Amino acid sequence: MRIVLAGHNIDIEILRHLKTQILEPVASGWEEGRLDGMSEAELRVQAAELQRRAADFLGRDNLTPEPISAAYARISRDPRPLDELRAVARGEVEKARKSNQTIIFEYGHSSVAEHACFNIDVMGVSRYAVEEVEKFRLLAYTEKSQRYILLADDFVIPPEIEEAGLKPLFVQTIKAQNACYHRLYGKLRPWVFGQNPGLAASKKNHKTLEGWAKEDARYIVSLATETQVGMTLSARSVEHVISRCASHALAEVREYGRRLFEALEGVAPSLVKYTHPTPYNQLARAELRGAAAEALGRVTGTSPAKPLAEEEDVALIDATPEADALIAAAMLHSASQRPMGECLAAARGMADAERRGFLASTFRHMKSFDSVLREFENARCVFEVTLSAACFGQLKRHRMSTLNAQPYDPALGVTVPEAILRAGAEGEFRAAVEETAAAYQAIAQRAPLAAPYVLTNAHRRRVLFTANARELCHISRLREDPHAQWDIRDKAAKMLRLARGVMPGALQLAVGKHLFAETWARLFPEAAGKTTQP
Repeated sequence: MRIVLAGHNIDIEILRHLKTQILEPVASGWEEGRLDGMSEAELRVQAAELQRRAADFLGRDNLTPEPISAAYARISRDPRPLDELRAVARGEVEKARKSNQTIIFEYGHSSVAEHACFNIDVMGVSRYAVEEVEKFRLLAYTEKSQRYILLADDFVIPPEIEEAGLKPLFVQTIKAQNACYHRLYGKLRPWVFGQNPGLAASKKNHKTLEGWAKEDARYIVSLATETQVGMTLSARSVEHVISRCASHALAEVREYGRRLFEALEGVAPSLVKYTHPTPYNQLARAELRGAAAEALGRVTGTSPAKPLAEEEDVALIDATPEADALIAAAMLHSASQRPMGECLAAARGMADAERRGFLASTFRHMKSFDSVLREFENARCVFEVTLSAACFGQLKRHRMSTLNAQPYDPALGVTVPEAILRAGAEGEFRAAVEETAAAYQAIAQRAPLAAPYVLTNAHRRRVLFTANARELCHISRLREDPHAQWDIRDKAAKMLRLARGVMPGALQLAVGKHLFAETWARLFPEAAGKTTQP
């Protein structure tokens, strides 16, 4: 595993000084030929002077984001313009650090730390550990895609596997999965090309077709497969991430937290302080499992509660009552100066068609890239979804929702891509799954925490997924589009169909991007001929 600090924000005046006072004078000297006639001794003097100036400049801890945080922290109590406050902080880095420590850690104004941002390269981490790394909401991630890159034989061997003496079994199973992956790709590639002769006729489409073969072949590779992630986070989030990772039961996640701290150590010491494990992070989940077992034991034999509605693998567990009326009332509230009680009464008093029209009126000027209004966040749906690890990897990207996941459960079976069935490769796919199941059982007896590493992208888990109407519109736009991968497209379509049953007005324009223009035209037929929709 490698964690590398790729970059961080610094005051623009620092960069300007470096450019105009150090780099440009030397460059202009060479261009004008002023240095060409110098003796070797004179060149040494010039080089030494440049080195001195650079060392002096860098030695003042200029390359840190801390002065920006300190300057912004002073806004509330110092009337001077911000650019002056930044200049003061740049010239007094140590004072800026003391100010940050006082304001953030003594006064508790943690938002000051959010003004410092870091770009991080995360390499050589497993797909399983990435699920923990990417749990944090207020970070940005871009991950290596198994849909577009042909995988090699790179995988992580967790320390728990080594310590339990299970490495031979683990490696044998993973290598068998990877060999199966390449065989599947070898069968799927010609099958995909054969199914799409029109696209295959042009070489420019070959990468797309190969990508379709890769995305289905990858269902047999393990969660131990190595990946890499580009990550951006604030100093405030850094503390939270490192502390949570330090408290984690998995050794790989703890190592990630330690290496992240090492990559950032010394860059912004006044902004990152509380990075140690905490009893809450270490014990809360473990104790919850015990309490849950006791509570569930008391209701054994009773009939389970029925969902509001369900389709295969997706159940609508709960939803905001009178969702459309509540959203309409929120719109009336923000567009007037009337109390919410009156707005809710007015929204409830509307006939269904009138309320749908009122909600739709907010879409009139919308383009396919626009988000619906914030008022849509007042109503939400709660789903239970049974999905593959491959599909989970895409659902977890919707971090403005709430996602609570159970552990992977081999008893839930696997998701088999239809292309594998139709290409005649189901037999070897199932054989690899059976070998995986046997290895999982053997590992679970001696290293239960590490057993999921050997499971594949096809293995399934249950998740509780809660999203408000605004986020559901976004999910539909992105995931119901034909360009979305088939597994997440299937789950999104089912969630949206169930959601439309309880908030039909709010979700009138919740469609894939490919259907946006025609759906908008149906809502506004009088305007369709006058306005061009993307």
